[in-house]
Amino acid sequence: SGGHYKPPHCFPRYKSAILVPYRNQEKYLRHLLYYIHPFLQRQQLSYTIYLIQQVGTGSFNRAKLLNVGVREAMKDEEWDCLVLHDIDLVPENDYNLYICDEYYPKHMASAVDKFQYTLPYKSFFGGVSAVTPEHYMKMNGFPNTYWGDGGENDDIATRIHLAGMKIVRTSPHLGRYRVMDYNEETESQEPWKRPPSQHNTRKTWKADGMNTLQFRLLSRTKHPLYTKITVD
Repeated sequence: SGGHYKPPHCFPRYKSAILVPYRNQEKYLRHLLYYIHPFLQRQQLSYTIYLIQQVGTGSFNRAKLLNVGVREAMKDEEWDCLVLHDIDLVPENDYNLYICDEYYPKHMASAVDKFQYTLPYKSFFGGVSAVTPEHYMKMNGFPNTYWGDGGENDDIATRIHLAGMKIVRTSPHLGRYRVMDYNEETESQEPWKRPPSQHNTRKTWKADGMNTLQFRLLSRTKHPLYTKITVD
């Protein structure tokens, strides 16, 4: 119920909240839930899957939804780890552990099939990442002002460094992910480019993030395989 699980026969060593920003991607959601629950249970984690849904027809704001997810998930439990997860990515290797690095934010999707299992560019922090609540607050979370796709992940990479931390990456043979419904015909054959930054992160990171987060919580419902948080 509510996407929560803990192993019945042992005391779990880690408690991880899986935060998935969402808007009307039912097919992706079913696919992800089908794979991710058995995957996490084999790792014997205590976990909850949170779906953070944005209402309305405005531009999607993935970064702000993750801020909302962190705020709401922390009301439920003292989580050891916050796993920030795109809905269209499925992990391929059971040994890619959904737990945090003790010292630094961890980028988990280090080898995605869409990018020929390499990083599209050096500072890439997209897809799936794991941060402790302490890391998240130290870098003031994600920026709230990125509407539409792209850019926010690089803002995060910059924030991590400005907050005195560095990014650690899951090794590529473990951090393998498959993008669902990826159709090569629809993609241009040029290498994937880093999106242009919309902000001077150095100037804005302390004034735009968890400390300025505003939203309206519309509902919070427990479904059989996930907890859904709907916000405006």
